[in-house]
Parts: sequence; structure tokens; C-alpha cells
Amino acid sequence: MSITIRQAQPQDAHAVVPLIIDAIGDIANRLTGEQTAKAVEQELTVLFKREDNRHSYLNTFVAVENEQVLGILVYYNGIEAIHMDANLVKWLEEKNASSIIIDKEAHEDEYYIDTICVAPEARGKGIGTLLLQFAIEETQKRGYTKLSLNVETQKEDARRLYERMGFVITEPWSIIDEPFHHMVKQF
Repeated sequence: MSITIRQAQPQDAHAVVPLIIDAIGDIANRLTGEQTAKAVEQELTVLFKREDNRHSYLNTFVAVENEQVLGILVYYNGIEAIHMDANLVKWLEEKNASSIIIDKEAHEDEYYIDTICVAPEARGKGIGTLLLQFAIEETQKRGYTKLSLNVETQKEDARRLYERMGFVITEPWSIIDEPFHHMVKQF
């Protein structure tokens, strides 16, 4: 298996957007202002192809093998998140979305793993660990000393994986009124 990780491109939307939706579930409805699965996918595709929000291709890396996207990493820093989320709120307001509250997901001094997801047919092959390792290395290259993520409190297998990679729970967190563990790896 020769997997490479590269920056996503706008034309990757067809492979990336379903994985984002798989990973974030109902959060996708809030981020797009849509309720039906088709509309959520269409609007998340619009956001992915733009350059000014958290789910932009500019913040996304893909694990590929033979040009097939097997996994994704959406990753950015906490300072950029403030501006990206302001752009997202403006976009939702222009759409007259019913909910325009975007929950803060990271502290300003952290690089943040927003989304990590492996395609169902590629799970169990270590791709998630490769993406995590990539994020760790990138964070260090970019000069940050903290890499964070949020994991739902009931996802114990995921939490254990993150702990094996050196993340520790630092505080409780809430996203769309759901409980999460905020986990940080320090360098």
C-alpha cells in the first residue's frame, strides 16, 4: 500500500464532501444551513471549493492511493478559525439560514484537527493514524506547540487512539450542545 498525503484540490469535492459529512454528522446541517442530505452535500461542496471557511480545500489534506481518496484531514489554526467562521456566519446570513451560530472549536494558540475520516472501504489499514501523524508533523513545521481536536465523549475507541498518539484530555467542550473531550498534544 503506497499512500501519499497531499493538499486537497477543488476537484476532490466529490470524494471529500461525503467523508466530511460522515465525520461531522448533524454539524454539517448547521454549517450549511440546510436540512436535506442532498442540500447539505451541495452546499458543503460550495464551501469546500471556496477559500474562506473551515471546510475549504485549502484546509483539507487527502490520503490517496492510485488517485483514489481514502481519507481526509481538515486542519487549521485557532486564529484563522475566528475569521473563517465570521465568513461562514456572513454566508449563512445571506442565505437566511435558520441557525447561524458557529461554535468555537479550538483555542487561538492551537492548530486544530477539525475533521479526520477514512473511507469505509479503507478503514482498519492505518490511514487515520497516518493522517494524525501528518498533522503532528505539519504542526511542528508551522511552529506551533499545541495540536488539538475534539472527540465525542461516547467515542471511546477514537479517544484511545488519540491518547496512543500523545493527546490528553484538557477540558470538557460543547459543540451544538453535545459533550466532547477537548484533547491536546503538546510539543
